[in-house]
Amino acid sequence: TRKVFDQYASGEDLGFDRTVVPVTLARYGNDQLISRSQAKRLLVRVNQFRNVVFDYRGVETIGQAFADEVYRVFANEHPEIAMTNIHVTPEVERMIARVKQRLKEG
Repeated sequence: TRKVFDQYASGEDLGFDRTVVPVTLARYGNDQLISRSQAKRLLVRVNQFRNVVFDYRGVETIGQAFADEVYRVFANEHPEIAMTNIHVTPEVERMIARVKQRLKEG
């Protein structure tokens, strides 16, 4: 039990405020993750956590609309949520960086 609390809880209240989201769950079959609707499906209930880790294991690429919905739209709407990524390919990282750069510029 302690191991689970340590992995998904933080702070004094021991509330579950951290989650790991497998990004591949937003896909149907072999679909590529390119659309806003796929990103919205991924983000369902993510706003209930303060720390979100997106696990990109098995995801080779993402589209600009998908990245924009997660890293600009959702991030702007929920600045209190810390979002991190793991198992990211260089191509996915470039797309995320591109969206984040546009966010800084405009």
